[in-house]
Amino acid sequence: MPRPLTDLPKAHLHLHFTGSMRHTTLIELAREQGLHLPDALEQDWPPRLRATDERGWFRFQRLYDIARTVLRRESDVYRLLREAAEDEAAEGSRWLEIQVDPSGYAHRFGGLTPTLELMLDATHRAAAHAGIGMAVVVAANRTRHPLDAKTLARLATHHMDQGVVGFGLSNDERRGRARDFDGAFRLARRAGLLAVPHGGELLGAASVAECLDELGADRIGHGVRAAESPRLMERLADRQITCEVCPTSNVGLGVAEQAQDVPLRRLFDAGVPIALGADDPLLFGARLLPQYELARQVYGFRDAELAELARQSIRASAAPEEVRKNVLREIDEWLAAPDPEPEATAP
Repeated sequence: MPRPLTDLPKAHLHLHFTGSMRHTTLIELAREQGLHLPDALEQDWPPRLRATDERGWFRFQRLYDIARTVLRRESDVYRLLREAAEDEAAEGSRWLEIQVDPSGYAHRFGGLTPTLELMLDATHRAAAHAGIGMAVVVAANRTRHPLDAKTLARLATHHMDQGVVGFGLSNDERRGRARDFDGAFRLARRAGLLAVPHGGELLGAASVAECLDELGADRIGHGVRAAESPRLMERLADRQITCEVCPTSNVGLGVAEQAQDVPLRRLFDAGVPIALGADDPLLFGARLLPQYELARQVYGFRDAELAELARQSIRASAAPEEVRKNVLREIDEWLAAPDPEPEATAP
């Protein structure tokens, strides 16, 4: 009987704020507010998505935006993060970095700064409630003007002492080149924030290389298309640049036809550090634990390799050194524990 993956300590480094919401919470808040949800977010959930063309991405983004509209009160923000922290703790996460773009809520909560400060306070309270470590990555939207990204980068640097640890770049790669946002990332890196842009999801290996070369990426959100270039995988391995691989999301958006096609094993065997992530469980129907279950059941990762995946996730994080040491020790203890006895069957 394999070791329980819920007991494997791990870090979660690729989870978006709105996309972390429980589906049950979305339904409850929508009904409280008299909001009509499309079938894809209610009885046909999780939605069938394919975002490899413009129409598919528009549908994905529309559903995401609809979900965002139910978060109208400060209490909704506190609830979302509290529940996300509870779900992480239940799946064995010891450290969570959640990505937020305060621009999407600024009109509702008094501007960019009050919105980010609300989210940071909710993050601190959620972490204390669930007994895990949590931090925030401020993510710019690559479909908006690079000057907006600079504004967010400055905002992020001004809140580093309150729990902001990184600066990211998300949304459709096809609508905003990474190089256009180099100014924002220079500001963030100069202040000491991790550079964690998305790349190599809807575009190929060149998109990953651009994040690496133009933005000085410390981690790559997704990055799976790096597997198309042996030379790029070698660069990522040599520099120990972590790819935040989200298998369920890749299948959900049509980046891969089926789970077997996500090149997790190829990246891992090439020495590229991996941090498994859930991306947007609200839209893809699976949180972090199922990603580890896929690693075991579909990609053939043995327990020692699963433990190494967990180690790579915590090493790539912004967790304090003491947290890292404790989690790495707990991972070793998980691996060193005797194999669980198989359950006895009734005669």
